[in-house]
Amino acid sequence: MKFENGQMQVKFHLPVFLRSEVMSLARTKSKTKEPRTKITWKEIKRQKVLLFWAAIIVAYGVIFYYLPLAGWAMAFQNYKPKLGILHSEFVGLEKFRTLFSDMTFIRVIRNTLAMGVINLVVTFVTAIAFAILLNEIRSHIGKKVVQTISYLPHFLSWIIVTGILHDMLSGTGIVNEVLVNLHIIKQPINFFAHTSYFWPIVAFANVWKETGWNAIIYLAAITAIDPSLYEAASIDGAGRWNKIKYVTLPGIKPTIMILLLMNVGNVLNAGFEIQYLLGNGLVQRVSQTIDIYVLKWGISQGDYAIGTAAGIFKSAVSIILIMIANQIAKRNGEERLF
Repeated sequence: MKFENGQMQVKFHLPVFLRSEVMSLARTKSKTKEPRTKITWKEIKRQKVLLFWAAIIVAYGVIFYYLPLAGWAMAFQNYKPKLGILHSEFVGLEKFRTLFSDMTFIRVIRNTLAMGVINLVVTFVTAIAFAILLNEIRSHIGKKVVQTISYLPHFLSWIIVTGILHDMLSGTGIVNEVLVNLHIIKQPINFFAHTSYFWPIVAFANVWKETGWNAIIYLAAITAIDPSLYEAASIDGAGRWNKIKYVTLPGIKPTIMILLLMNVGNVLNAGFEIQYLLGNGLVQRVSQTIDIYVLKWGISQGDYAIGTAAGIFKSAVSIILIMIANQIAKRNGEERLF
């Protein structure tokens, strides 16, 4: 604050690491808007190859994603395959009442929701943490080696993964051998016979298989952060932890929010293969998901109407969850899908 020509002038000094952002915003605002390209026949002819392939992609989506939705009509019918959709008896919401009066289906919803939330939280947090830790590796070769190795489990079939888990967690597996030799337990544990171990095993399998793959997009977001922000933070005396806290995490926050919104809709997609392959009669009470329920009741027993009703419920809940999460993000001023 100082006086010049009888007037008081106040000057504010921005922190060093914020100056580059302010300058970039000023440059962005100073740019004039480019005129929009008018759609003319000449422009259409010039872009005919692009429009051709775009039309093919749209047609593919309509044929294979939207036309099959006509099969949802089975959920409101006493569907008989020999009569078809057009001639089966219309029963309204009777199949939905049957579905929600079945305690097995209520338990299946609980299992699916629980495993979905656990997988979402654990895989989301581990992917972000792994990406940040991988970014802190100074050796370029070491970073590439770790990154490549972490991707590999994603390309393994769930059959192979569950086979590895069975060998590791069996009575003579490496986990029981280590626990017995360290005198943590007196005798081997049959992990696949106890319901309390099933959900943690599923979560561990998802983390091991998908963490490296899920971290790719966070690594890309980290590399897009302006390096001058890290340099400014270093000049201000920030250590590694403070750089992560005040530069890296805020820099990838929009990416985190978008991916979180997209993954919230997949909460009920808790999985099918791993639960089906690891499940058995002893843990059936906690291993069945909506997809397994649809397979056993809708397809195996030929009650396609019940299976379709369960599928509609799953889709409706996913859409509602996405809309709720999107509205919460919108009210808090965060990144959103729409």
